[in-house]
Amino acid sequence: MYREFGKAGLTLATVIVQLMCCVSMSQAQLPKRFTLPEQTTIQIRHPSELRQLPIPDVEAPFTVGTEVDPPNDRLLSLDEAIRLALENAEVVRVLTGVSASTSGRTIYDIAIANTGIDQQNALFDPTLNISSTFGKVDQPVAILDSSNPGSSLIVGSSTNSNNHNIGLSKRNFNGSTIDFSVNPTRSFFDSATSPLDPEDRTATQFSFQQPFMRGAGRNVNMVPVVLARIETERSFFQFKETTQELVRGVINAYWNLVSARVELWARDQQIDQAKFAFERAKARQEEGLGKATEVAQARSALANFRASQIAAKSNLLLAETALKNILGCPPNNADEWIPTTTPVDERLQFDWNELVASALTYRPDLIELKLVLEADQQQLMQANNQARPQLDGIASYRWDGLRGEMPNGLPLQSGPGQFAGYNLGVNFSVPVGLRQSRAVLRRQELVIARDEANLTQGVHQTIHQLAINYRNLEQFYLQITAFREARAAALVNYENQLGEFMADRQNFLNVLQAITDWGNAVSQEARAVTQYNVELAEVERQTGTILESHGIVFYEERFSAIGPRGRIGPEVTYPRNLKPSESEPKYLDSGEPAEKSFDLQDLSNVIKQKN
Repeated sequence: MYREFGKAGLTLATVIVQLMCCVSMSQAQLPKRFTLPEQTTIQIRHPSELRQLPIPDVEAPFTVGTEVDPPNDRLLSLDEAIRLALENAEVVRVLTGVSASTSGRTIYDIAIANTGIDQQNALFDPTLNISSTFGKVDQPVAILDSSNPGSSLIVGSSTNSNNHNIGLSKRNFNGSTIDFSVNPTRSFFDSATSPLDPEDRTATQFSFQQPFMRGAGRNVNMVPVVLARIETERSFFQFKETTQELVRGVINAYWNLVSARVELWARDQQIDQAKFAFERAKARQEEGLGKATEVAQARSALANFRASQIAAKSNLLLAETALKNILGCPPNNADEWIPTTTPVDERLQFDWNELVASALTYRPDLIELKLVLEADQQQLMQANNQARPQLDGIASYRWDGLRGEMPNGLPLQSGPGQFAGYNLGVNFSVPVGLRQSRAVLRRQELVIARDEANLTQGVHQTIHQLAINYRNLEQFYLQITAFREARAAALVNYENQLGEFMADRQNFLNVLQAITDWGNAVSQEARAVTQYNVELAEVERQTGTILESHGIVFYEERFSAIGPRGRIGPEVTYPRNLKPSESEPKYLDSGEPAEKSFDLQDLSNVIKQKN
């Protein structure tokens, strides 16, 4: 179906056709003899002609309807999960809901930005120029014919020359330029009247140019280098920002999986209780002791609990897939991933002033804003310098030499340093009004004011975000206590309601409500505990210290690449990246499923006690 545009109801295809017609008409209006060949058609290759990607050997992922027993239990601690994510973080991923996506940052970005420093420093490298040319000049000249008065002749004299030039120039950090060149030239003449044949001329020159206003000073000339260094720092902190988000995402996905496993366990418990109630009601009806309404209620409750179980299974698969995604693992790993890290359920106190001070110092996004201001100051210095007139002092000294062979065959040459000259002076130029340079300077001052405002806003936003995290920590901890009490109360209520039901003193509706309340309390307690642990990581993330608190530091290994001598020389090693190594664990690894830390009680024991 084509998408319509505006009131005219033109379809996308119609618009494209009309645009192509307009192009064709505009081309047709010009005579062909006045135009050169132009690209008037769109050439698109077929997808099969592009680079073909190998199909990964990945099986179809499991679904909630897949009935298969996992071959192995994959015990996974949170420390191991973080290390695995860093090992597979050639492209840094971030958690986005129930999935993970690329952050757009890679481990190569910093090294790419770092090459800019060498590119800017290369402006001050000496440059060697060597040239050698061979040529012939044969120019016609009209002369009077001495043998025939009143007439002229066209004659010519041929000169063959061999010209060589060797030059070395260098731009200095203070803005000056030094040039040194040697230019030997050998000439051969076909005229018998030439005083020297062959003739060798040599010109050696040394020149120096020093700006006094625009372009003068080390600081101004080093601005491109400083900007390249700042850009490398920005790239580093951008990479650190996404790496922090990767670690926080792994922690979030890990605790989401723990919460999903607890929720599925609670739904399984509800299924078991509902099955028992349904079978009991059905047996009582067959014996003539029960009513059909009790069987219908039990069947309806069992169906609803099964629907909730399917949703819990789906949530578990999504949570497990999200964790595998952010860790860089395929989605169809047949092993059952079992988290083994015990969550924290104790109240941790934080000093508000320390949180704010840490965030203002270590948050990568605020550091980047500070670096932007540093770059602005460098560009302001450059713009201020460009607003000055151009005043350069110039000086040069030249030595000329000549030697050759006289017609009598004897050599002739000038003495060393016999012919020398020099040149001293100044060059001055200034646009009247300096309008463009003053506009650039004014613009840069406004840019600094804008980026100062952005930094102030960044601090403001950071403080408000920390306030949210600070409140969330207290909220989630209090919820843990409340839901833990609610679960205990729900268990007691279930035991009492089940006892009344078994004694035929009340119907199944109260038992059904008790089962539902107990399952929800278990899920909510687990969710509050995992939210509390996620929020602890979020506080570290917002203060910019999550990597340091997990013992993560950046190191570099080496890799070989083309060196200063080019492809003719040996390769040189440069920084690259290093895979994560073993480190001290931060979290408590229980070695058993993490949900056991919630003191989950099997409700089948309650039924046995009531029977």
